[in-house]
Amino acid sequence: MLMKVRDLDNFTFVLFGANSDLAARKLFPSIYRLASWNQLPGRYRVIGVSRSDFDHETFRAFVRRSIEADDPGVTIDPERFEAFSSSLFYVPVDLTRPEDYAALRDEIRRGVEEEASCRNLLFYLSTPPSLAAHIIGNLDSAGLGGRRPACEGWRKIVIEKPYGHDLESARELNRIVGEVFHEEQIYRIDHYLGKEPVQNILVFRFSNGMFEPLWNRHYIDNVSITIAEDFGIRERGAFYEEVGLLRDIVQNHALQLLASVAMEPPVDLSADAVRDEKEKVFRSLRPLAGEAARQNVVLGQYEGYRREKNVSPESLVETFAAVRFYIDNWRWKGVPFFLKAGKNLSRRVTEIVITFKCPPQNFFGPPDSCSYTANQIVIQIQPGETISIRFGTKRPGEELVTDPVFMTFDYNASFGMEKMSPYQRLLVDAMAGDQMHFIRQDSVESSWAFVDGIRKAFAGSLPDPYAIHSEGPVSVARLIGG
Repeated sequence: MLMKVRDLDNFTFVLFGANSDLAARKLFPSIYRLASWNQLPGRYRVIGVSRSDFDHETFRAFVRRSIEADDPGVTIDPERFEAFSSSLFYVPVDLTRPEDYAALRDEIRRGVEEEASCRNLLFYLSTPPSLAAHIIGNLDSAGLGGRRPACEGWRKIVIEKPYGHDLESARELNRIVGEVFHEEQIYRIDHYLGKEPVQNILVFRFSNGMFEPLWNRHYIDNVSITIAEDFGIRERGAFYEEVGLLRDIVQNHALQLLASVAMEPPVDLSADAVRDEKEKVFRSLRPLAGEAARQNVVLGQYEGYRREKNVSPESLVETFAAVRFYIDNWRWKGVPFFLKAGKNLSRRVTEIVITFKCPPQNFFGPPDSCSYTANQIVIQIQPGETISIRFGTKRPGEELVTDPVFMTFDYNASFGMEKMSPYQRLLVDAMAGDQMHFIRQDSVESSWAFVDGIRKAFAGSLPDPYAIHSEGPVSVARLIGG
């Protein structure tokens, strides 16, 4: 049973893109469960905004269908949903038309005691990136922005990835949103940062004295990060043709995992102290551009991708990336970090593997056998949520032969409690004003600068083909041995 997370202010949640796939699959089920678990304040409102021709009742029916589809085996309690649905409202808006936002402002004001007061507003942009600038500018014109509000209370805005499509567009979006909201009001969301095992990396590293002294170039041989899926792009052909895997996975999820593993201890647990250390990692990444990118990066495309729906038969879009990173700072100089991410690979897994150096002399096997029993820490994020430590032990028998074994901690087995999903956790953080697990402006721009160098180096190149449900292109082997 969950405990009440925090005492939250009463607020109005304004969801742009209320008819989107993300809203239906993640946001509405998350908000409903938070309400069911008494994780929301006593008085809250949810206002859906999109171009769909809904009224309040049809919108409530749409939300109910979304919740039922999220967990088909669970029957919604009629009384509980009735209480929840009484807080749901809808306003049809053409998001590009400034004049339509007057109706939204009027609906917001209906929910408060004094018409001149809008109270606390949390805006969420579940929309294509191309609409973000329109929405932000129109909020400002309607007096709903953060810098010149026509209403009382706080203002916050949550913006979904991709945050721009390259460094130039990210800078422009940062400029536009910065004219309407202060940085402390902006929540750039990456749902990976809401995952329990990802948040635990900070605790695992800095609360255990047995690991921190070893967490450096003197003891660690290499670090690998895998973000693999055993399915293809499904119905996202148009999206993937525009984005590709570097933008979809590497620029955000992968680099955020890298920063969590590699960052220095923060001076405290304030949001900016933690994000300062992550930004230092991004600034320390050895740039990958031109020939350096071609030596340290392999891009791939699974066989049959070009026959997927809404995909060009001549597409050069990558569905796989393997990258060898180097972090040029005191702690990590010379330690390779390997990333493998892709679609239609042999298994679905997201994990981080820290491999330690071998002992100076191996008494228990051939000199080259240490890689078989090298100590490792394996942090699995999905499908399981575990931390395993690998070490060598004697195989039973008369000979001194070493085998690797694992000690494993499992979240579910150890705690056995109902956990929040990443979106539930990050929504509560945004409501409470905690930005630690959201991405700051400088880190967005640093990560785009790094990824843009790779993209430019491979522009116009055909990605290496790989078989479906394989380990990726055979050319990846050169990164490990290089």
